[in-house]
Amino acid sequence: PSPCASANGRRAGRAGPGWRLDDTEDVSLDFGNEEELALRKAKIRHPLATFFHLFFRVSAIVTYLLCDWFSKSFVACFVTILLLLSFDFWSVKNVTGRLLVGLRWWNQIDEDGKSHWVFEAKKVSTSIAASTEVEARIFWLGLIICPVIWTVFFFSTLFSLKLKWLALVIAGISLQAANLYGYIHCKLGGKKSISKVTSRFFLKLVVPLSEMQN
Repeated sequence: PSPCASANGRRAGRAGPGWRLDDTEDVSLDFGNEEELALRKAKIRHPLATFFHLFFRVSAIVTYLLCDWFSKSFVACFVTILLLLSFDFWSVKNVTGRLLVGLRWWNQIDEDGKSHWVFEAKKVSTSIAASTEVEARIFWLGLIICPVIWTVFFFSTLFSLKLKWLALVIAGISLQAANLYGYIHCKLGGKKSISKVTSRFFLKLVVPLSEMQN
């Protein structure tokens, strides 16, 4: 017998009669792909930011609807709702937009005293973008629906002649519409007209929801 055959025979003998010698090559495990799959399966990567993105604005709407049940003081209700709207404006503008969709906007004044609006969109890889798809949908739905609700409050307040609430409702529309305007400009790069893409935003948000229901 050849030296190779005898060497194979000795290895087989050490393995024992119940063992089978496997001559296949070793395959290295790609842990990077596993991490990428885990990121894609993760539906909400920033639960705290997602919670506070909706908490302040929903709390302001609920407080506006139910404040007469909790307190008879108009001033207390007015201040509470205005604080909630202010907290919502700050958190959405400075925190949740950057974490959930990678967008941010702000105003800065140059050396000549001129005011400039800056809109930024963070470039992210495909895997990260896929993993935050649910967060992005929650972000845009909350950003669009709540100003619409405050607009409904405006007309209901106007027609019911509850003019003491009119200033608060206008403040709610202004603060939330400002964030909506700023983030749409971030999404578009500040170049395109908002009216041309409003329908496209609604289609991107509503069509996946209708497919999930079907």
